[in-house]
Amino acid sequence: MCNLYNVTKGPQAILEFTRAMRADVGNLEPGRVFPDYSAPIVRTGADGARELVRARWGMPSSQKALMDAASKRADKLRAKGKEVDFAALLKMEPDAGTTNVRNVASAHWKRWLAPESRCLVPATSFSEYGPMPDPVTNKKPLHWFAIDKSEPLFVFAGIWTHWTGVRRAKEGEIQADIFAFLTTEPNAVVALSILRQCR
Repeated sequence: MCNLYNVTKGPQAILEFTRAMRADVGNLEPGRVFPDYSAPIVRTGADGARELVRARWGMPSSQKALMDAASKRADKLRAKGKEVDFAALLKMEPDAGTTNVRNVASAHWKRWLAPESRCLVPATSFSEYGPMPDPVTNKKPLHWFAIDKSEPLFVFAGIWTHWTGVRRAKEGEIQADIFAFLTTEPNAVVALSILRQCR
């Protein structure tokens, strides 16, 4: 599941590749995109025209995930003898977001599967971790994939929404456009490449 990708092409290349009509991204810094980073997406605007905009990577987590995280936080506070306003705690529970949406049958994701919530996510390469840690570093190796060595532009299918919530506790409640990839199990090219490189 990709949690790091590159986009090294500028706005003009993305506009031409996706046939978007306008751009509202300013200067794009080429390079790596990590979860919660701002990155370019192409979506259909309110007037029906295709537009290139920025959004933060990570759709809202499920209510259950946030409830579980807030419950753990509340238990720790209570263990220290502190009183807990659970409703307030839940409202301010940081949601790091979900970067890859695989189970589109889930009720949580169905609200964002309509055409108005679909987007394209430009990229030039993406990474996947190998299944086994390196014996020397004890870290899983990172493998990069691109269309070819020249790393031409391609797009991931994605979904986006305008969101109000807390991404980081110190940032507090924000409003932001956010997005995620629509993903599936890796195909044979990706799966076999990772296995071969890990042997």
